[in-house]
Amino acid sequence: MAPADLGPVLGRGLLSFPVTHFDAELAFDEAAYREHIAWLSQYDVAGLFAAGGTGEGFSLTTAEIDRVVRAAVAETAGRVPVLAPATAGTAVAVEQARNAEAAGAQGILLLPPYLTEAGPEGLLEHVAAVCAATSLGVIFYSRANARVDDVTVARMAEHCPNLIGFKDGVGDIETMTRIYARMGDRLTYIGGLPTAETFALPYTEMGVTTYSSAIFNFAPEFALAFYKAVRAHDRETVYTHLRNFVLPYLDIRDRKPGYAVSIIKAGLTAVGRPSSRVRPPLTDLDAGELAELTALVERIA
Repeated sequence: MAPADLGPVLGRGLLSFPVTHFDAELAFDEAAYREHIAWLSQYDVAGLFAAGGTGEGFSLTTAEIDRVVRAAVAETAGRVPVLAPATAGTAVAVEQARNAEAAGAQGILLLPPYLTEAGPEGLLEHVAAVCAATSLGVIFYSRANARVDDVTVARMAEHCPNLIGFKDGVGDIETMTRIYARMGDRLTYIGGLPTAETFALPYTEMGVTTYSSAIFNFAPEFALAFYKAVRAHDRETVYTHLRNFVLPYLDIRDRKPGYAVSIIKAGLTAVGRPSSRVRPPLTDLDAGELAELTALVERIA
């Protein structure tokens, strides 16, 4: 898919990060993962981010990321765009972007570099190197140590024709307003804060037409109904869903660092779908928390 075509496709529907399944020894379980991808891709989802944050990409080796991306591409068989991650420092991110294109992915999500701080000039060079390494469309994920302002985003877009998206994981309303005011429709804007449903409605006023829903992993029909209500500006339905499920869900998620990922795998267990443990340094929900989540999920079944 050409970069110019990818952005509008992603911007017209809900996105999600499939979890990555592991076996009892915490090795990649391709069969279980492909079953999960097959299930998710039956729904009207605009794109799947393989080996992303919810997919524990930070715990995967570059070789494992390549296996996960290839499995997702093979299982979707062109029905849903698959986007692959580019992580860590520039050299590793470049290698992963090239691997993704060779694997048949439709785009790249460029995540923040690992364990280092960088100014706008360094981030610009980082983005330019990854974009130059692939003909795929690239989405920049502004989060953690890769926060950027509107001027830097404009320079990135000027230098990189295949930079097609901006994913916000910071939540700075002024910055998002400035970026959209400056860039307009040059980029596709994606909500990327943890449990993006919480912020989805107000973000529509800043040009953010889509977001990545981790909840889609275990409750796809609920996630799609929520997205439909957001796009329709149906405030009553959105806030009903927030009160009845999303906010109580956040109360469980916020109990321990890393639960934003762990609770998704627990959600799969709660609905009777194949799941697995999370890899360290993350930890799984305990039995009481899983029971609490299961009771909560039954409200939206």
